[in-house]
Amino acid sequence: MTGISNAGEHSTRANKSQNKEALAMESLKSLDEFESRAIKQISKKAWSFNYAAAGDLISKSLDREVYRSILLRPRVLVNVKECDMSTTIIGQRVGLPIFVSPMAMARLAHPTGEAGISAACGVFGAMHIISNNASMTPEEIVAGAAPEQIFGFQLYVQTDRTESEAVLMRINKLSAIKCIVLTVDEPVQGKHELGPRGFERYDDAQTEVPTQPEEPSQPGTDVKVAIPSVSGPASDAEWDITLQWLAKHTSLPIIVKGIQTYEDAEVAATYAHVKGIILSNHGGRVLDTAPPAIHTLLEIRKYCPDVLEKLDIMVDGGIRRGTDVVKALCLGARAVGIGRPAFWGLGAGGIAGVERMLQR
Repeated sequence: MTGISNAGEHSTRANKSQNKEALAMESLKSLDEFESRAIKQISKKAWSFNYAAAGDLISKSLDREVYRSILLRPRVLVNVKECDMSTTIIGQRVGLPIFVSPMAMARLAHPTGEAGISAACGVFGAMHIISNNASMTPEEIVAGAAPEQIFGFQLYVQTDRTESEAVLMRINKLSAIKCIVLTVDEPVQGKHELGPRGFERYDDAQTEVPTQPEEPSQPGTDVKVAIPSVSGPASDAEWDITLQWLAKHTSLPIIVKGIQTYEDAEVAATYAHVKGIILSNHGGRVLDTAPPAIHTLLEIRKYCPDVLEKLDIMVDGGIRRGTDVVKALCLGARAVGIGRPAFWGLGAGGIAGVERMLQR
């Protein structure tokens, strides 16, 4: 009887903790607030991993600021009582025009890791693109997914192509994964920096008294990539050779991520097995002063608008408000991706944090 009683008490404490955490998430109104809460709860290593970007963080800052410079032109007296937010991405029905971009090492933020992000996406029917450098295997991430849940898998082509071929063999066996997201904007690793304030922002947050759940489950700092690269990213990859090679090793549709000019968007549209592109500067993490995705989208609208009809064009980087999403969609994007906010949401409150973040 004692054991049963203790178990009941433990269950009650756990429920109380979950309820407190849910209430804490309800109080968060913006993505900035998720970041602030996460900073108080995650390690310095985890914070710096997610916060840092290349050079002087110019591209990272521009990604966000550009949306503030775009004004909406509201039309009125339109019936908006019932709105359908679903759309299609490469022919797959999704519940939101928002997807989670590939974010590596999610277990740095919370023990549930990428599986936690996936669980939150499943609530809304949002697509989750699994990072090539995830801290969980793709099999683990999709294991608990609902039958209709949609995933993509990010692929970095490795110098030793047999490494990537082995990964593709695994991905081809997972029916939940509907596309390969070929990331092309990091032929060499970016030089990540924290900006002029360095760790000041993190250190300042630690001086405040954080609001913690009763029984917090702290993420570890010894997190590793589940599918490590041995040979490193291929710096010799080229359009024809790479896409022909990829088509031999998967029949999944391909989305090319990291397009930053209208010229490359035109090139991508010439390949039959490329069904979409993600305009992205990698969150400013690779090449500083690379353009924000919206600038590239405007280039495409001006110089090669026919590409908008040939491909599903998506954007990521700097999305912080629902109005940012609307602006991107109005300018021709099929959907928008969020990366860092998913990490902050996970760090702020686990699965519940990512769910609430997607609502914001």
